[in-house]
Order: sequence, then structure tokens, then C-alpha cells
Amino acid sequence: MGYENTDSGTAAGAGGAEPGVSDSLRTFGAVVQALREHAGLSREEFAALVRFSKHTVASVEQGRRMPDREFVERGEEALGNTGALRRAAPTLTRQAGLASWFRQWARLEATAISLYTYECRVVPGLLQTEAYARAVSLDVPPLPDPEELEQRIAARLARQELLAVTRKPPTAFSFIVEQAVLERCTGGEEVTRELFDHLLELVKGNWNVEFQVMPLRRPSHAGLDGPLQLAETPDNRWFGYSEGQKNGRLIADSKEISVLQQRYAKLRSQAITPEDSLGLLKRMRGAL
Repeated sequence: MGYENTDSGTAAGAGGAEPGVSDSLRTFGAVVQALREHAGLSREEFAALVRFSKHTVASVEQGRRMPDREFVERGEEALGNTGALRRAAPTLTRQAGLASWFRQWARLEATAISLYTYECRVVPGLLQTEAYARAVSLDVPPLPDPEELEQRIAARLARQELLAVTRKPPTAFSFIVEQAVLERCTGGEEVTRELFDHLLELVKGNWNVEFQVMPLRRPSHAGLDGPLQLAETPDNRWFGYSEGQKNGRLIADSKEISVLQQRYAKLRSQAITPEDSLGLLKRMRGAL
């Protein structure tokens, strides 16, 4: 996920990359730069006036970062209160907090009728608690700044609305997570207890969610190539997604999708059954 971990953006802590460039952000950034230069301000001088770093100003001007309200308001004040930034800001539609490589998958995920996820690194983003997401984001260098951290966590938690059984139709979810991931105690015992409570409540309360644990001892394992995700669209097309260090790849080729589906089917047969996985979660929670 995930871990922007994008989720899994997946893409964990590492997934804290800035969003990819879009036309609306490029335009907004060009306006900021033009007004700044017209005012005779260097990037460093403007950064001091708006109380953001030079790097943040550069990212906004280059269309790589979604400006927050403080940036817009302080920018207006520093650049003569023309109203241009305030009027332009509402047209920025890109979601902050998701890594650029994950955004395509997030769009597919939002309308999928089936979503399958195998994870061997972290608990998938759709299943994370806020505390767990924060711990994961702070584990992997480089550390995000506070604003980026909050954007990342908010984006990940917002995606969890997809789990709701009230969606029409509700998405069918299958998750397979390595037992070692659950036993790692990421964030400490308190964070892990809360995570287990959340998982138990989710699995028992959401009939559209199937959760399986891959046991620690498994001589035959179809997931040795790493995490994978599969999504089925409303028109019954399948897409895949794989993620690694600082990157992710959307997979549309039918032959590659067939391979991933075969692997996922075998992973399902190798993992502990959903009923036994629920029992294992309860025992692990009780041992903390």
C-alpha cells in the first residue's frame, strides 16, 4: 500500500513522495512564480514571507506540491492581495498525500468491484489505523515534514471508505497478510493492540472483507516475488499493481494479469483459512 507507503500505497514511509504533476498545479505554480517575480522577490525572500521552506515554494511553483490554505493566504498577502491565488486554489482537484506512482491505481481502486491484496511488508493501507499509519510513515527515511505526514495519513484513511458495505455495489475484498508483519509490533504494543482490535472489528463487521494470514512456516509459498494487488473494474477488466522501493507499476497486460491471478489463487490456498485467521488474530491480541 498505500506504502506511502502508498498504501499499500502501500508504499510505506517511502511512499511519501510528492504528488505527480498535473495541469492545474502547473498553472497555479506558474501564477505564483509570475507574481513573485513581478514583486521582485527571490524564492528565498518569498519563502521567508510565507513561512514555508525554499523547497516547498519551489515544489509549488513547479506544480509538484498541493498548496495548503496557509500558503495561499500568506502568498496573497506577500504578493499584493490580487486575489489570483484565492480564486485559483479551489480549482486544484488533485488529492494530496498519495505518491505520484500510486495515483493511477487509486483511481482504479475507487471504482473496483473486486480488490485482492497480498502484503509481506506492512499491513495494507486500507486496513491501517491512524497510529499504525503514522508509525509506518515515520519508520522509513527520509522523514516527512509535519504537513506532508498529515496529508499522507489523511489520504490513506480517506481511502478506507471503500470498505463500507453500504457502497452500491459493495466492493469484494480479499487480503492476505504475512503473520510476520502482524508480529512485528510496528509502533509498539499499544499501536499493535489498537491495530488488532481494528482488524477484528473490521473482519467481523464487514461481510465483504475476507482476511487471511500467511503462517510463519510455509515450505511452499507463491508470493516470494513480493506484494501484489489485483482489481476488477465494473466492466470486468482486471488490472494489477506491484510496488517496490520508491516506485510502483500498474499492470494491464492480460498475460501478466493471468500470472498474478494464478499466484494469488495459490496464495489463497496456502494461507490460513479466514475462520482460523480470525482465531489467530484473537490469540495474538490476547497475548499482548
